Amino acid sequence: MEVMRIAISGTQRGKLISAGYTSLSSLSSISPSLLARDLNISEVEALEILKAASHSSRKDNAGGSHAVLNGAQNAWEMLHGDSCTRITTSSADVDDILGGGISCKEVTEIGGVPGIGKTQFGIQLAINVQIPVDFGGLGGKAIYVDACLDTEGSFIVERALQIAEGCIDVMGEDDYFRQRDIRAVREKLLPEVFLANIFYFRICSYTELIAMINHLDEWVSKHKDVKVVVIDSLTFYFRQDFEDMALRTRILGEMALKLMKLAHKFNLAVVILNQAATKYTEGSCQLTLALGDSWSHASTNRIILYWKGDERCAYVDKSPSLPSASAPYSITAKGIRNSSKNCKRLKIL
Repeated sequence: MEVMRIAISGTQRGKLISAGYTSLSSLSSISPSLLARDLNISEVEALEILKAASHSSRKDNAGGSHAVLNGAQNAWEMLHGDSCTRITTSSADVDDILGGGISCKEVTEIGGVPGIGKTQFGIQLAINVQIPVDFGGLGGKAIYVDACLDTEGSFIVERALQIAEGCIDVMGEDDYFRQRDIRAVREKLLPEVFLANIFYFRICSYTELIAMINHLDEWVSKHKDVKVVVIDSLTFYFRQDFEDMALRTRILGEMALKLMKLAHKFNLAVVILNQAATKYTEGSCQLTLALGDSWSHASTNRIILYWKGDERCAYVDKSPSLPSASAPYSITAKGIRNSSKNCKRLKIL
């Protein structure tokens, strides 16, 4: 975290982090009076903090402007570089509109109305990322950040066990598995192994969430087999705890930038779950996701889950590479699957 390098007191650092100032760039263009207001300190103290940040920034840039230009790629290299790896959702129809599944190196936001299956998608992806390479998976591990306000959180380990068993059942039906005795793979295909490969973090405030995201880079660098980070969800604390919308926008922007950098640096998928909201445009209402228009640009892909009659559907609302499209899906006892007439509104646990 860049603010940790500034020569100021620990109390001042804590105030900066709580107010969303976690990088030197976030302090580069702010006035002492505005910083003083956000941190509830005097303008004199704010000015001293900005001077210390400016000094730290100059030290970082002492190597000269050439450092900024390192690592350039041409467009041909980008097109034919590392192929985009994806995590299946376990619904072939949903995978189809997503170009094969949830993409790594990108931030994908999944949101919708209560009971539509957002958390089910999050748990499913935390399980599916572990599918061995022999079965077309990534053989990775998952981080699940539970930021739900509910007393027990949104992640239900018994449900994760059901989905893991369902995933193993599907792999057990694979011809490659049935025709060969793959002992090394069989030893990995145990529900307890799948659950052990999900790193669970319970978050109880927006300051904890900020600190968590700020330290993810360091944590993932020590656990490089992590291939998906699920955050369930950003919405609760940023809908409840803020009256200063400018402050909220700045904090969310910083967090979004860090998550995008994390996804690209470690070639992993970041999946953010969000709640639905209603947007009024020209006299009509439209289903959208919470946290406003500025937040809508924070993710690479945005998927809205909604009801169409009695059927659940996923809609690609935003993507730089995918056309807008929708696909039905079902939530079964074994997880997300293609839509089925007898699986509508099934109550899980």
